[in-house]
Amino acid sequence: MAVDVLLGLQWGDEGKGKIVDYLAGKYDVVARFQGGPNAGHTLEFDGIKHVLHQVPSGVFHPHIINIIGNGVVLDAVIFQDEAEKLLKYDIELTKNVYISKKTQLILPSHRALDAAYEASKGKNKIGSTLKGIGPTYQDKIGRSGLRVGDILSDDFQAKYDALVAKHREILGFYNYEEDFSEREKEFFASVEFLKKFKLVDSEVLINQYIREGKTILAEGAQGSLLDIDYGTYPFVTSSNTTVAGACTGLGIAPKNIGRVLGIVKAYCTRVGGGPFPTELFDQDGENLGVVGREFGATTGRKRRCGWIDLPAIKYVNDLNGTSELMMMKTDVLDGFETIKVCTAYKLKNGEVTETLPYDLEDIESPIYEEVQGWNCSLENVKSYEEFPQEVKDYVSYLEDKLSTPISVVSIGPDRTQTIMR
Repeated sequence: MAVDVLLGLQWGDEGKGKIVDYLAGKYDVVARFQGGPNAGHTLEFDGIKHVLHQVPSGVFHPHIINIIGNGVVLDAVIFQDEAEKLLKYDIELTKNVYISKKTQLILPSHRALDAAYEASKGKNKIGSTLKGIGPTYQDKIGRSGLRVGDILSDDFQAKYDALVAKHREILGFYNYEEDFSEREKEFFASVEFLKKFKLVDSEVLINQYIREGKTILAEGAQGSLLDIDYGTYPFVTSSNTTVAGACTGLGIAPKNIGRVLGIVKAYCTRVGGGPFPTELFDQDGENLGVVGREFGATTGRKRRCGWIDLPAIKYVNDLNGTSELMMMKTDVLDGFETIKVCTAYKLKNGEVTETLPYDLEDIESPIYEEVQGWNCSLENVKSYEEFPQEVKDYVSYLEDKLSTPISVVSIGPDRTQTIMR
């Protein structure tokens, strides 16, 4: 039985949480494979909005086993807070959430390092969420990090003290002072909370599930254009957000990857710094932000908005081997008479390209084609056949340009506002 992988194909915030929740009933297992509390997966149903940061998006389905994989970085304090908030909905995470022993722990000092590094960049800030993600992955690569399995050892406190001492030396180099003693108390209390969970060798468990024929969905965080290797570097996250990250972040062999489900918005957004070729600074951009309620689920920051960028999606389609697309927030375009689609870039040297260049700063301007908008509300649509012809034409246009089928069109945040084709 193959493992399906669900990914964002833009700069994150595409609506992955909603789709995981929508599809979850078909799966036995949902597994997060990278990222940390910098992710915000929003799910809305029964009139209630839920934002998950550390917890896999399958937790609202009692039959599903949810796994936090080794590629994730875990903030124990945020995880405990999330778990306790879900109790009022009768969701007891200790029953169906397993945590990999190889998951890296975010320490209070990692947050301080994140702030110090970002402050040192001055005007070249990358827009970090300041959750300690980057420094935790740095320690992982530097072979000095602490993992969830370490909390079970007798010398965990000694390991913690040694790593924090190293962090304090680095903070001193940056002349950055912060008293995180209160955070440390919370951290150690949350470490005890983690011990209530099933701490497992998740790579062994997942491969056992594959052999047993269980259906598995691997859930990514952020978006492919934020991949540490292939994203718009250095304005990227610290992990592999492409399909390869599912292999390393869960211990899955490439031969066991099944469908790759790519999530895109009907337009495009970006949070934080970094190049954004189709960004709009006019009333159209403002309208997209207001109607789409484009504020970061994790940080609350206003998202930058622009038209959909097809060269960028084609690029990540190749990286991911995308099987099918799921288009989110189509309803945000309800009020537009015409919709622009970026199909190529004009470079500063005068060349025109349909390929994402090494340095996006080399782009002088996007080249657009216009398609007819539907300029009406999609609120009452219940099936694909009920869509105005202009919506169907937009879907067909994108499928043709991207050579990838669109299987889902979302027209709102609720589970019921998800139209299958």
